[in-house]
Amino acid sequence: MLRLSLNRLKYAPFFTQLVVMRRCNLSCGYCNEYDKTSEPVPLEILKERLQKLKSLGTYTLGLTGGEPTLHPDLPELIRYSRYDLKFLRTTMITNGFFLTQELIEKLNDSGLQILQISIDGVKPNDVTVKVLDSLRRRLQLLKDHAEFKIVVSGVVGSCPPEESFEVIEYAKSMGFQPRVLLIHGPDGQVKLSSGELAVYERIKKLIKKHVYDPSDYKDRIIEEGSAPFKCRAGSRYLYVDENGIVNWCSQTRKFFAKPLMEYSHQDLREQFYSFKSCQDRCTLGCVRNSSYFDQWRKQESA
Repeated sequence: MLRLSLNRLKYAPFFTQLVVMRRCNLSCGYCNEYDKTSEPVPLEILKERLQKLKSLGTYTLGLTGGEPTLHPDLPELIRYSRYDLKFLRTTMITNGFFLTQELIEKLNDSGLQILQISIDGVKPNDVTVKVLDSLRRRLQLLKDHAEFKIVVSGVVGSCPPEESFEVIEYAKSMGFQPRVLLIHGPDGQVKLSSGELAVYERIKKLIKKHVYDPSDYKDRIIEEGSAPFKCRAGSRYLYVDENGIVNWCSQTRKFFAKPLMEYSHQDLREQFYSFKSCQDRCTLGCVRNSSYFDQWRKQESA
């Protein structure tokens, strides 16, 4: 028992993202995390995966896709995660298009603690329709009925820069927790223009430091070209796809893959120390923030 407790303290996932289905209703031009054909992962299979994640010591669970609100058993999955398995936090990310008062009330009853929605700008364009003009009514429903925390992430890079600033202002005015993300390429690396970077600097003045972004890695990547850090993906952060495969993250599925049901505490330890060549310019906040608190510990070199 003591050894299991120590392993959890030293190597267990702070945050695990579990894909509940790959299909999405949108086709955002910058996204490579969806398809148009996949069926929902069956509830019983997802429960087995959740049990495994709990046995590995996962603290916070994030349900993701594709688009998780397309899954017909989403409220039951959240209830099972929160009240049966008792993860420290049960969260989800959505594009928001299927939010209704009925669904929000079901999410309340199921015990959802945090909902994250990323908004790319204000007006639809050739890259994205995940914008304020498409989502204001649904965001108002969240404000009026949600009992869980709402984190609204403004995304810099997929719309005219000033629109990203407007998203953050809107989130603050609604009483949501605002957050800023930098768009990245399919390799997870930052790709922004000078105008987008200028708006990012303005947005930072509106947003206080928060637990969602404890590191200054974005600033260092912009100013210095990289922000060296020790990536703990495969350990402190897990990404589990719809087939039940553990990857380092959504952008590195071709580099590391192992079935979740075969994953062990030894795998967590090995991946904790493994070197990832993509890490210095990585902009994936979920990985960065999950790795942040172990920066003082060693890492093997390439």
